[in-house]
Amino acid sequence: MSKKNNFILSGLLIAALLIGIYVLEQILPPTEMVFVVLQKGAIYALVAVSMNLLNGFAGLFSLGQAGFMLIGAYTYAIFTIPEVLKPSVYLYFGGGAIHFTLPVLAAIVLAGLAAAFFAYLIGLPVLRLKSDYLAIATLGFAEIIRAVFQWDALGPVTNGSNLLRKFHTYDSTLFPFVVSGACIAVIVLFIRSTYGRALCAIRDDETAAEAMGIHLARHKRLAFCISSFFAGISGALLAMFQMTVQASAFKAAMTYEILLIVVIGGIGSVTGSCLSAFLFVAANEWWLRFLDTEQYIGSFQIPLLRPGFRRVVFSVLVMLVVLFFQKGIMGRKEFSISRFAGRLKRISYKNKEAKP
Repeated sequence: MSKKNNFILSGLLIAALLIGIYVLEQILPPTEMVFVVLQKGAIYALVAVSMNLLNGFAGLFSLGQAGFMLIGAYTYAIFTIPEVLKPSVYLYFGGGAIHFTLPVLAAIVLAGLAAAFFAYLIGLPVLRLKSDYLAIATLGFAEIIRAVFQWDALGPVTNGSNLLRKFHTYDSTLFPFVVSGACIAVIVLFIRSTYGRALCAIRDDETAAEAMGIHLARHKRLAFCISSFFAGISGALLAMFQMTVQASAFKAAMTYEILLIVVIGGIGSVTGSCLSAFLFVAANEWWLRFLDTEQYIGSFQIPLLRPGFRRVVFSVLVMLVVLFFQKGIMGRKEFSISRFAGRLKRISYKNKEAKP
């Protein structure tokens, strides 16, 4: 299959997916769990791909994604709360210090830029570190940011430890899908560019990459800022999904969840991160939910089914996936329509040969 046909077919599949989501919205109530999975899965897919850009393609082990998502979520919320509603939101801080609002798309872009700005400042000293030391430093940054945003001295801007609410949200599941899809497409284009190939060279061998004339510090800083930019956008989308923002929600556990999604999907695979994001959210939020409720067969209570058991089963499933797919579901491979079609043809050919 030629690249042109592959591109056209990919476009048709994406269009069919969006049409399918639109049809679901028309026939199902908005409270259905399928919409929660689709919305949160799209948001987590974006932040997982942004983390994979660092961990999988640049070879930088960073654990600061939750911190950059927090910055993006707060930036979006602060600049989209309608002026007339700010006195009720900033009840303990005199109506807040920001007295203007931005359009939704402008606020989303600003959320990414704010996260990228902090990433640039943090990256100047932190990117000199490697491996586990870099992970510890970025994780520490995320925890510091979470504490600072709850500081009452910044209350007129961040509302302290109180909720930010009443900002603009989306009405359709298509919105996070389109925004996340567009951002992931930009990340893919970046990975396939000369900068992306330079990052892969740095990941494989820094000494050889430097000998080839690649500026290590500049490329690492670029990858760090781009990854943080899209993490900030995913934070803005998460704020819209949750309808409230509070710094205490962006704990280290959120970063670990994102890292788990990247590992399950395959470090160095964009489609792997997208696939595992939806599987992770669906299993955690929907498919295993029944395990948290007591079940009876007549008068006999099924043992173990109680609140919290879902987490146990989910953890066991994750362990099994990691054991049997040590390189992740996709490894470093990407889903290809032409490769998939070729595999179907081979299976069909073998079945024809097997017939007498």
